[in-house]
Amino acid sequence: MSEPRATTAREVALQVCRDVFGPTPRGAREALDYRLRKTALAPRDRAFATELAYGAIKMRRYLDFELQPYVGERAKALPQPIAEILRLGTYQLRSMNGVEAYAAVSESVGLARKYGHKGTAGLVNAVLRRVATEPPREADLATRASLPNWVVSHWRERFGEDRLDAILAGVNGPAASGVCVDLRNATTAEAQAVLSAAGIATTPSAFAGDALVLDATAPSGELERLAEHRWHLHAEAAAFPVDILDPQPGGRVVELCCGRGNKTLQIASRMRDEGSILAVDDDPRKIAQTSARLDAAQIAMVALVTADVSAMQATPDADLVLLDAPCSGLGILGRQPEARWRKRSDDPERMSVVQRKLLDAAAGSVKPGGALVYAVCSTDRREGEDVVDAFLAAHDGFSRDVLPPRYAPFITANGDVLVPPGIDGRDGFYIARLRR
Repeated sequence: MSEPRATTAREVALQVCRDVFGPTPRGAREALDYRLRKTALAPRDRAFATELAYGAIKMRRYLDFELQPYVGERAKALPQPIAEILRLGTYQLRSMNGVEAYAAVSESVGLARKYGHKGTAGLVNAVLRRVATEPPREADLATRASLPNWVVSHWRERFGEDRLDAILAGVNGPAASGVCVDLRNATTAEAQAVLSAAGIATTPSAFAGDALVLDATAPSGELERLAEHRWHLHAEAAAFPVDILDPQPGGRVVELCCGRGNKTLQIASRMRDEGSILAVDDDPRKIAQTSARLDAAQIAMVALVTADVSAMQATPDADLVLLDAPCSGLGILGRQPEARWRKRSDDPERMSVVQRKLLDAAAGSVKPGGALVYAVCSTDRREGEDVVDAFLAAHDGFSRDVLPPRYAPFITANGDVLVPPGIDGRDGFYIARLRR
């Protein structure tokens, strides 16, 4: 990330695309945050850069399909900056409302001259003028949605043809933002009032009582600045596992694979600083981040442990256990623009081996009468029902527990929660609640 400072929104988007698909690939959000910190762009231009970068990353397959007749075999020899400039220009012409064709072409040509030479600028000019004046090509569904074929086939089988179009449109649109209110310090109504006064509209989640849903354009920096430990950034569906866990003051909770602590904070909030939480992860960097967040929020009820969950020697003394297991991440393809290009069709099968070991280990912490919630941000059956069914077949002391009626829109025939990705801006999730 050592390029010159970008001077326009389009140049920021170009640099983000180069970071994501360069020789040392970065995450889109990481790259965008870094690039925006290096600029003095106005809020409107920052929003434009975000929409353009994320959109061009998501729609990469479709953009290459649209460019193919005009670039042909030359695409293989194009320098990366020029190839990305062509994609960004095509995205503006095909998918962005309110962008004048002249501006999309001329600004792209300027970037091609800056990052290439007169010849590459001429190529970009010629190609994008063709794109601007000729109609879109006919394409199959997966190409139009710019997703791998196997992902589209999976969602069709999982959710049916009737919901497929809404899912595909949703994962290609902006993912909804969200916050989880710290109920120790504010009510959801009080948090809404503070955000409303700052011009940020929110809607209470119909499912998780401590979650507020925000428009995708809500500025994350402003949300964090205003928080003052009254909330933390947390997507709505990601708040469902703790809501289904339903921790209460005075209880003992074990959280496994706690990551950077979003759900740890949510559990502590629900428990009102009464009781105890053991939070475990095998990544010391994530444990350090969680520790810092807990200290800042003045939460002292959490014991943090760095350990391999699958090898833990557990004591069955927890009222509740949450296992938010590592997974393929198929449910968050709409939130992480680059993720669709980094997944493989065998990821769910590979991850299910790990998940089964973790769930077996998690069971050892649950006391008789206690409950265990298993969650993954994946929609693949191999990481969901198959893992839970195999667990129940091997542990006759456990059974599926009753879920809150408000989750009825997502409850499967087996009695678990399955949230489709994309619809209403949500991430896809699978959640099961088991009783010992």
